[in-house]
Amino acid sequence: MIEMKVAGIALDAVSRSPIVLLRDAGERRALPIFIAPDQAKSIISALENQVPPRPLTHDLMMNILDEWEMTLERVVIHSLRDNTFYAVLTVTQGETKKEIDARPSDAIAIALRTNAPIWVMEEVIADASIPVDRDADEAEQKAFHDFIAKLNPSDFAERGRSMSNDS
Repeated sequence: MIEMKVAGIALDAVSRSPIVLLRDAGERRALPIFIAPDQAKSIISALENQVPPRPLTHDLMMNILDEWEMTLERVVIHSLRDNTFYAVLTVTQGETKKEIDARPSDAIAIALRTNAPIWVMEEVIADASIPVDRDADEAEQKAFHDFIAKLNPSDFAERGRSMSNDS
């Protein structure tokens, strides 16, 4: 799993639909997720630390968590099927831990309000992310290919011998 942060909300140029954009810590990969306008507003208000006069849905969920002494441990976006992302909220209450199915947009809105980390499975990132820094990606790929090109079978034999000598 890779921890990601909310980079912001954008509008798709063609459909004008809101997109929440997640980025990894190294800001090398971005994961765009289409969301509904209401969730976009909720995420923006959390990013801007806006407090509504009355609790909205995600604020209400936070109030319920607080009243029942539950903690949102983390959010995990675990799969992508038929262009739909799936997430779970990992909630704890004392020693009890539960995973609750959630739309990623709702999970992100609640995570922002509780300062819970947002994690994304590597498979989801591999399937749906976009590179943020193409030059760094290309440099990393070139370095890896250069490393592989210089490997000899004897490198593995030497490594194996030194590991058995360490035991």
